[in-house]
Amino acid sequence: MKKTKITFEQIKRYLDSPTYDFPKYTTQILNLANQNSQATRPKIVGQLSDLIQEFKGNNLTKWEEWYSKKYPNAIETAAKKLKEMVENLKESISKIDDELIERWTKDLVIVKTFIGLKFQEAILKKVAVLTKSNYRLANPKEESMGIDGYVGKNPISIKPQTYKLKRDLKEVIKVKIIYYNKVKDGIEVDYSEIMLK
Repeated sequence: MKKTKITFEQIKRYLDSPTYDFPKYTTQILNLANQNSQATRPKIVGQLSDLIQEFKGNNLTKWEEWYSKKYPNAIETAAKKLKEMVENLKESISKIDDELIERWTKDLVIVKTFIGLKFQEAILKKVAVLTKSNYRLANPKEESMGIDGYVGKNPISIKPQTYKLKRDLKEVIKVKIIYYNKVKDGIEVDYSEIMLK
């Protein structure tokens, strides 16, 4: 089997696409601003993956003309939203000093690491409250059997939501499972197996 790699720069050349030169770090800042402002979401610029399929032309100039007719104000609207977010980021950057950097680093290394690795107890505690039970963490012997803790008298394993997809594979867990999914502002917990008798 023969394999090859085509760089983005080569793709641009093959498609006669212009190459823009951006100063160092600016694209990272613009990507962050775009992510935060959602300036290039489909509601503003259209569903681009569908639009490029709908477009019957074969060069960049024709694509730009076709797209501009279909979405005449999209680039301007997206750029305006992006500029507003860049201004917000500039203001935020001016507030970053040594003390804030140290606080952020401590929050990441100490607090978020602890929470990220110890959140199982918080899940057990929350489910115990919801089911009006007590809870405890598993001891090392129980952990070796796939048990993370107990809610009431029920041995519990705590797994990410994605584990459901792998459940049919190798590991056999003979206890009830609480599933979790990390979301932007916390953890969604599915404890429906606990409620089954």
